[in-house]
Amino acid sequence: MIESIKILRRQGKQTIPDVTNVTLPGVFRGIPIIQDKPCADGCSACIEQCPTDAILLDVNGRISIDMGKCVFCGECAEVCPSDKISFSKNHLNATTTRKNLVIAQGMPAEVKFDADAIRKEIQTVFHKSLKLRQVSAAGCNACELELNACGNANFDMGRFGIEFVASPRHADGIVITGPISTNMSAAMQICHEAVPHPKIIVLTGACAISGGIFEKSEVLQRQYVEEVGVDLYVPGCPPHPLTFINGILQLIRKRN
Repeated sequence: MIESIKILRRQGKQTIPDVTNVTLPGVFRGIPIIQDKPCADGCSACIEQCPTDAILLDVNGRISIDMGKCVFCGECAEVCPSDKISFSKNHLNATTTRKNLVIAQGMPAEVKFDADAIRKEIQTVFHKSLKLRQVSAAGCNACELELNACGNANFDMGRFGIEFVASPRHADGIVITGPISTNMSAAMQICHEAVPHPKIIVLTGACAISGGIFEKSEVLQRQYVEEVGVDLYVPGCPPHPLTFINGILQLIRKRN
């Protein structure tokens, strides 16, 4: 006990006091910024470099980036000769609507969180407590590690009443990671059906949202999740714990 007190006095509290107001340091890449200026004549280097076809070009020659596909590798910014693409530090990119993950040329580094798309029962039932069952549907374990970190001493997701549980019978919804392979599709469906109503679905990471680098694979089976409806999209590869926590808080917080 005495040793624990000594450590606490020496190190202080490790928990981030306000998870909604944090600037992430280092090499973290957040929401992309696409400057509203023309590309070099005939240049398509960023499109050719993107491993997930996340960069789109419209008929007017303006580009956009789909964060639901983007793995935030930063290669597009590296190869752009006109320095048109860069990445902000803004990690608040979770949203309720898939189309809001597309960042167009000239847009600010912000993602619209469409509160009107949230089902009323979510804010009514889950605004004080939310238990989630995580399903790794052929994930590489990167997103899973970050989700695990949400409960550590730094982020302490449990203080908001949000926890991961071992059984879908004890859960209010499922958090899916991975591209959803054929082998895991049935297991994911069984898990989701075992969760009592009302329930939510959260897709976490590029693989879960779009298939990521595996999007064109013949061994994916994403039909169920596309039909049943998704309540929250959390982009990234993998998403930062603060991205996930803030997204969940925005989803469940009670509004007037």
